[in-house]
Amino acid sequence: MHAGTDNYTYLTTAPIRRVIPTMAIPTIISMLVTALYNMADTFFVGKLDTQSTAAVGVVFSMMFFVQACGFFFGHGSGNYISRELGARRHDNAARMATTGFCFSVMAGAVITLMGWLLLDPLSLLLGATPTILPHTRQYLGIILFGAPFLTGSLTLNNQLRLQGNASFAMVGIVTGAILNVGLDPLFIFVCHWGVAGAALATVTGQVVSFLILFLMTRRGENIAIRFRLFSPSWSAFKEIFFGGSPSLCRQGLLCLATMMLNHAAGNYGDAAIAAMSIVNRITMMVMAVVIGLGQGFQPLCGFCFGARLIPRLKRAYWFTIAVGTVFLIICTVFGWLLSDHLIGIFRDDAEVIAIGIVALRWQISTLPLNSFIMTSNMLTQTCRKPVAANLLASARSGLFFVPLILILPHFFGLMGVEMCQAVSDFCSFTLSVPVMAHTLKHLQQ
Repeated sequence: MHAGTDNYTYLTTAPIRRVIPTMAIPTIISMLVTALYNMADTFFVGKLDTQSTAAVGVVFSMMFFVQACGFFFGHGSGNYISRELGARRHDNAARMATTGFCFSVMAGAVITLMGWLLLDPLSLLLGATPTILPHTRQYLGIILFGAPFLTGSLTLNNQLRLQGNASFAMVGIVTGAILNVGLDPLFIFVCHWGVAGAALATVTGQVVSFLILFLMTRRGENIAIRFRLFSPSWSAFKEIFFGGSPSLCRQGLLCLATMMLNHAAGNYGDAAIAAMSIVNRITMMVMAVVIGLGQGFQPLCGFCFGARLIPRLKRAYWFTIAVGTVFLIICTVFGWLLSDHLIGIFRDDAEVIAIGIVALRWQISTLPLNSFIMTSNMLTQTCRKPVAANLLASARSGLFFVPLILILPHFFGLMGVEMCQAVSDFCSFTLSVPVMAHTLKHLQQ
């Protein structure tokens, strides 16, 4: 990728217009493939019936929670690692890599155990209706088995990426996702396992990704996971918390938002839940590119912050926002024109398509604002600005979305559910502008 140049020199001196795409492309691929895990299940399960499609959508909120734990430990340890490598303190980075990984896997194991013990109450909490509950229980029970592997994989992926080795991270994620997509039709239709087959395919992909990523830590310049370096301490957890709490906040609130969305849509029938689930998958695929672009910016941000190269950091920040905004404008235009075809790919049901078209057009109308929102959140997170980072992380799916999903349907009915995310995005952008004006001024000082 940048042969003959070590990561420190490359990230702190190479042209920004070359560094960020180089870091971002494998990260974008990883993000897209991660989104494909559930996208594939939705696509193939959609060939069964509306209830199974809705069940996968209901469990999607639980996947957000598991991902939140993986991102919490991955971003928390990874941001610390990038700053320490930028400051040339390799031993500290190595201890944090193992400590963050072990914490992450243990957290995943706790989620599995608690989920199995509370399977039915959890299914209802996630938004399952009586007609969806049997499918939800079956799918969720298997998905929970993969929680330690998913949290561990996401932690390793982010540690590798924030060391400046995104291509290694990409290999593990992509391999698992391709396996998942290949096994879905085999397990669902050939073996006749239905929604349980979709869950088994997803978990198999997660286990394979975990094993590959663990082996990748021992390749090239990567920091290897060595269990003798596991150093649990308050200071280590504090660093993980400061660097990872925005991710936990963002993904955790996304879990809450999806649950509330399922409950709100459930008032209008299973077709509404299925439609909103499909729209969320489509917008997640688009947002995966923007998040991947922002995560390509993070290694440069972390190294430059550690090396005190603030002017270079700010130039990279604005470059990332500009590229992401142009991409989202293009997606908005095409998404508006092709909305009926996009929904129809996943479920050939007239009612689902009718609801989905309106919801998709509402959501993509404010998509271009998200490049600024996401990149700003990543800068504050990487530069250890926990107050600003958590405020921005909570805005889109919590601070604004939660009250809006309670208020808007009361006045606008189903359209209130469909328009909620767009209004939340606009409010989040309005909040981000003054927060970043203050943050950038403080960085300069």
